[in-house]
Amino acid sequence: MKPIAEESVLFRSPNPAGIYCYTPSLCHAFNGRIAASFDLSGPAITELEGPHSDSGDAAGGNQLQIHLSDDHGRSWRRTAVLPMLHATIFRAGKALYVIGHSGRLLISRSDDNGEHWSSPAILESEHQWHQSAGRIDHRHGKVYVAYEQRLGNRNWPDVAPVLLAACEDADLTDPANWTFSEPLDINRQIRFPNDLGVPFFPNADLVPGRRNDPRWCGAPGILETSVVRIYDSDHLFYDPADRTVLLFMRAHTGSSNLAAVLKGVENEDGSLKLDYITTPGGARFFYIPFPGGQMKFHLDYDPVSKLYWLVSSQATDSFTRPERLSDERFNLPNNERNRLQLSFSRNGFDWCFAGMIAIGHRDKASRHYASLLIDGDDLLVLSRSGDDEAASPHNGNLITLHRVADFRSLVY
Repeated sequence: MKPIAEESVLFRSPNPAGIYCYTPSLCHAFNGRIAASFDLSGPAITELEGPHSDSGDAAGGNQLQIHLSDDHGRSWRRTAVLPMLHATIFRAGKALYVIGHSGRLLISRSDDNGEHWSSPAILESEHQWHQSAGRIDHRHGKVYVAYEQRLGNRNWPDVAPVLLAACEDADLTDPANWTFSEPLDINRQIRFPNDLGVPFFPNADLVPGRRNDPRWCGAPGILETSVVRIYDSDHLFYDPADRTVLLFMRAHTGSSNLAAVLKGVENEDGSLKLDYITTPGGARFFYIPFPGGQMKFHLDYDPVSKLYWLVSSQATDSFTRPERLSDERFNLPNNERNRLQLSFSRNGFDWCFAGMIAIGHRDKASRHYASLLIDGDDLLVLSRSGDDEAASPHNGNLITLHRVADFRSLVY
């Protein structure tokens, strides 16, 4: 199948064997400008000048870069380097922000359309934090964001989502302007093992001693949360008071095409609470069929088409015996990272395949962990990627931009 997107390289690692590209994020800035962020890490990260996070993917931390485009993503220039990772860039009020962490939850602000950025302010330091570039919801003059607290109880992923909200016109670098929900630890409330086949693989090394990553499966859990709102009054989960959001999460189970969902409710006093969804039949509704839900995905709502659009990783061989995978392949069979697909949905639950955004020519030519941005009639997708020089499918050496022209014409 021919990819539906035009591809360009935004960033190339200066040291593919030692500096890796992570966590791409996109947002609309002001006056037609587009802002992008991504972080770098790896064993050679200290080769890069500038600040580094003191907690990250490597001993030398991570480094977040911010780039700007004034021609709809056709050319880019770097404007900032910040000491954080797992960041999401967004616009609120009259400013741009990037929220991430360095163990502590951090946020930086730009008041000149992305040209200069403040030193990261600490929003919360009592816990260790985690995320990727998830969707942020804008409603009622507020922003609604999900980040995840590390629990320290089990092996990876071992995180619990937290819903945050703040008024868009407030100074979002001031922690007093944010409201936090309590974390919801699903590990204490979901039965494992269960009849959905979770966990699919034993939580242990399956084939130790391979040249790359061991065939290892962490404990069942969720991570990399996006905040989504239901606008259709005919939807079973529509809230007439418009005070409920859904949290769509990557489901780490060892299998493929499962995601997980929770709801976040904003009470009349502004407090936030996370809870499980209950079906009309009275059952708890947590695991959901979801294309690419086994990996980090990104979705957004398009008010023009009144559809949700999803970019995710396509699985093609998740039932292969782990020991039969090539040595280049990363981790377990459901961890396929070189096929990036686009889907659309009326309701956020029933998805239609729209096309392949990109297909890497080998396992380490990954195209994954992408974020999308609707830009007029086009859809922009920023991907964590690799080529023949990449260290592994997980540790890529590229950030690539994919443009799906006239994307709404893909609807059928």
